Amino acid sequence: MCSRIEPMKKIAATLRNHRELILNYFRARKQFSSGVVEGLNNKAKVTMRKSYGFRTFRIAELALYHALGKLPEPELSHRFY
Repeated sequence: MCSRIEPMKKIAATLRNHRELILNYFRARKQFSSGVVEGLNNKAKVTMRKSYGFRTFRIAELALYHALGKLPEPELSHRFY
């Protein structure tokens, strides 16, 4: 904070504001893995990429329910138009 360079002051303020969150990472010592969340995000992205040709968002939503599995499906998920 004693620096004369404004961007350095901004970084110092950000680190101060997020100090507890940053320290929590080191306290946990990688006991928790975000691999499951990353895997679900990747599945969702792949499904959305495959659904570019779908006519409505509703059909893309159903594709997401189907791909991610074990999620509650809407009542009208198998209604054909």
